[in-house]
Amino acid sequence: MAWLTNPSVLIAGLLLALYQILAALPWLRAIDQKGFDRGLKNPTAISYAVLALGGLGLGFAAFLGYTGQSSSLTLYGKVYGAVLHLQLLVDGFVVVPQLFALVMPKTGAVALAAFRESCRQPMFWLIGGFAVLLMAIAIVTPYFTFGDDYKMMKQIGFDIAKLAAMLFGILAASISISEEIEGRTAITVMSKPINRRQFLFGKFLGILMACGAMTLILGWFLNWALLVNPAYDKISYDDKTIVDTLAEQARVAIAPTLKAAVTSSIGQIFAEGAGFWIADTCAHTVGLALGFGQVMILVAITSALATRLPFVLNIVIELLIYFLGNLAPVVVKVTDRIQEQGESGVGTGLVRFFSQLFDTFLPALDTFNMSPAIVRDTPLPLGAFALYVVSVIGYSILYTVIAMLIGLLLFEDRDLA
Repeated sequence: MAWLTNPSVLIAGLLLALYQILAALPWLRAIDQKGFDRGLKNPTAISYAVLALGGLGLGFAAFLGYTGQSSSLTLYGKVYGAVLHLQLLVDGFVVVPQLFALVMPKTGAVALAAFRESCRQPMFWLIGGFAVLLMAIAIVTPYFTFGDDYKMMKQIGFDIAKLAAMLFGILAASISISEEIEGRTAITVMSKPINRRQFLFGKFLGILMACGAMTLILGWFLNWALLVNPAYDKISYDDKTIVDTLAEQARVAIAPTLKAAVTSSIGQIFAEGAGFWIADTCAHTVGLALGFGQVMILVAITSALATRLPFVLNIVIELLIYFLGNLAPVVVKVTDRIQEQGESGVGTGLVRFFSQLFDTFLPALDTFNMSPAIVRDTPLPLGAFALYVVSVIGYSILYTVIAMLIGLLLFEDRDLA
């Protein structure tokens, strides 16, 4: 009970409770908006909230005091960071669509409806749940990489998150937009003061936000998978092979700052663990953003084609774009090397022409690959990699705008009657 007489531990417990309660406010309001707003005007409800804050703060302080300077306190800090991270994700899913509706009322209203519809679909949870299952299987799967199992598992985790969001986005966009046009539902929507541009862009943004939600949720599970993997298979790892250079650089920048902000020694260990989770999240979010750029482009192309093509044909074209977008740069390099060696013929020249044609007009999907940043012997600077990701996202936005403009041209001449 020494923690009762330790002001620093009590303050640390109250702060931990305050962060969790503040993070819970947006999604609590989303559950019952009228009741939440009435509670803000009710002194009794506010007093209950203050008592809950005090009780939760005492609970955190008691836990810190009971645990002491245990070696597992860092792990408990990571768990706290994971819970806070999950609450902030839910807050983002609540706040961001509402912001779209405020900034662009008509387009945002369509986007908000499309986002909610996408998240309610069984397909969203089926694909997301299967992706989580694959990540869990990847933890226990031996890779026989002679010390690089962690890197292999991390690369697989990023690919699973990217492919799951991409699969859902393509299916949702091709089904939703095509069915609303073919089923004449779009006429009902556009009988209101919503034009075709607002309808198409709203649908695209809503489905893209659902893809972003799936990506971030899978990123949360990826954090856990990468945390559990070295602890599960200790024989395959040592202190040198499990080093994650991007995460380590983020930890050096974030964890000491949080640790220095706490006065008690017990709270510092706990804060350092939370800082490790936050740092890993920041580093992994950069990689998730890289894959999400590819998702953005393919969902935009699907949305554009869905204004004219049926579901099956749209899916076939998307598969061709995906494979050609990844293979064309490789084929160009191979044929250039053959030409430099003077061994090219008519067939090689024809292959080189079509590969360059595809490489020029199709999206360069190989630039969204995370593996070169993971499978490398020298450390990759996190700042330089973040700048590269920003440039790639800029390319994604540019290609997405072009695809959506083409889709709008196709949709303007489409007879909906």
